[in-house]
Amino acid sequence: MAGTLLSLGIAVCGATVAASLVTAGAAAAFGQQLAGIADAAALAAADAASGAITGIPCDRAAEVASATGAEIVSCSLDGLIATVEVSSSFLRLPASATARAGPPPS
Repeated sequence: MAGTLLSLGIAVCGATVAASLVTAGAAAAFGQQLAGIADAAALAAADAASGAITGIPCDRAAEVASATGAEIVSCSLDGLIATVEVSSSFLRLPASATARAGPPPS
């Protein structure tokens, strides 16, 4: 009987560790995905600010973010440099990422 309980305890601990590692890996992947969405939104805003594409810069950023399932928290322009913050949720927890895009420094 004691061996059965020990085996069950080891199996439960192993399953808990495995589930924790999978969740941590998924959270890391989600963070990278959200950073990519922020990058794409900032690039869209910077391109619109420079005239490379038509439209209002922050509206373009919002279009890119919403197409990928995120929403714009803030969008600001400093000349041709766009700074965009996007947010989404992972397992009902809020997550956000910020990116800047624009011409290279002179």
